[in-house]
Amino acid sequence: MEENGSFEGEIARESEPEESEMRSALEGKYLPEILSRRGEFTAWVLLLVVLVGWIILIVSGRSVPFAVYILAGFFLLAGLSISLGNWMDRRTFIEIKPEEIVFTNGLRFCQINWNDILSVEIHPSQWGKKVHVRARNSHFAFRMLGEVKVGGEIKGRMGFVGGDKILGAIIERSKIRLEKTTEMGDYYKV
Repeated sequence: MEENGSFEGEIARESEPEESEMRSALEGKYLPEILSRRGEFTAWVLLLVVLVGWIILIVSGRSVPFAVYILAGFFLLAGLSISLGNWMDRRTFIEIKPEEIVFTNGLRFCQINWNDILSVEIHPSQWGKKVHVRARNSHFAFRMLGEVKVGGEIKGRMGFVGGDKILGAIIERSKIRLEKTTEMGDYYKV
């Protein structure tokens, strides 16, 4: 070990990651936070209660009030839409690769080369910033991590935990620049 020699220099070089190491650290698959399925369960249980009441009215020979049809339709649509949203959330991921970014949510699959990204818009929202990525032939949107608060108490989190890293990788690798900032959001373009 030299007093002022290469040993200290080697330590300094080892502690400072190279650009390729930093880039590869961002690569990988990112998954969003998954919300509770309580709302889905509640919608289906309420639909079941309304249907049981409907059957009881029919069996007892009474007429079925119009409100029962409305409630049954409402709870059916709520159950279906919440179930679809939960199904999509569980299949959603963003994968950062050296040459491209991949987004999928069960219904949509986008595979975009970094050079094809034309613009990125970042809009503030109540539950985490909403990021829109537009490319030549495709686009996708994702939500950065946000917290759902009720009465000041955190009830859940939604969006991507690594949202800042994902956004940073998109901006860096696509070589887009900040065009303007407004109260409606930030706009990046090629």
